[in-house]
Amino acid sequence: MTELWVAQAGINQLHARFVDAVWRQDREVIADCVTEDVDWKIAGMQLRGREEASGTLTKLLKACKRIRLIVGTPVLDVGDGVASGRVPVTEFTQMADGSPVLTIGVYYDRYEQQGDVWRFKTRHFGLHYRGPMDLSGEFIMDSSDFGAPPNMPAPDAPTLTRRKQD
Repeated sequence: MTELWVAQAGINQLHARFVDAVWRQDREVIADCVTEDVDWKIAGMQLRGREEASGTLTKLLKACKRIRLIVGTPVLDVGDGVASGRVPVTEFTQMADGSPVLTIGVYYDRYEQQGDVWRFKTRHFGLHYRGPMDLSGEFIMDSSDFGAPPNMPAPDAPTLTRRKQD
């Protein structure tokens, strides 16, 4: 069995590599952060496989001048070379037109250790807020709550794109 502290260190490095790659919009490093058969759900999309995930994410990043991700400490459930967890994420974004956007959410992840490196096996982004930096927008109050860790979204659970408009 993989020890929690060893897995935690490896998964923290995975998140650090991903944050750095997003900042630099580096498709190769983004691709190296995911397994060949990754299944990534975000903004109503389901991205399957390393090529589709890294390509689509890089394309989405091009709509932004910069994104600074701040990733919290993941709550983990660790097995032998695999783990699941959830991690809070805050995104400070300057869009291509110069407008600022703040996004707050949670990633529900499954991780896989491949050699000495941990990679994302599945990701499901739970959106809680997307709007003005001063939090004057509305939070998404109907976001799903999957219960205490290690509970996760079902494989067929959808992701939200934006809050519902009145």
